[in-house]
Amino acid sequence: MEFRSDCPISSALDIVGDKWTLLILRDMLFGEKKTFKEFSSSSEHIASGILSNRLLKMEEMGLICKSKVPENKKTVIYSPTEKGKAFLPLLREMILWSDHYLHDHINEKMKQTASAIRNSRMAN
Repeated sequence: MEFRSDCPISSALDIVGDKWTLLILRDMLFGEKKTFKEFSSSSEHIASGILSNRLLKMEEMGLICKSKVPENKKTVIYSPTEKGKAFLPLLREMILWSDHYLHDHINEKMKQTASAIRNSRMAN
């Protein structure tokens, strides 16, 4: 992969700098979504062509891997790799930021997630 610069922020954005990649990771890591159909049913209404493109790019970048459901060889499931899971702390921070600054706008499930993240930190 070619990067625009040697800046770590710019380089990370070259990989996950579009909203769809982060939302797919969100759905995998927080929503436990695994299939194309589950991703396409998200409230952001990602177009199927864009979703196909992002899943392929994410697989090529090593953020996700795909496999078949053992009992249904037609269904492809996507899972985050260790590299993909490493974005979990960043997504948590984005949730906390949004809960603090956009609290009235975010949905109840994410408010509860933010609360759980804060409570987990206090317990540690």
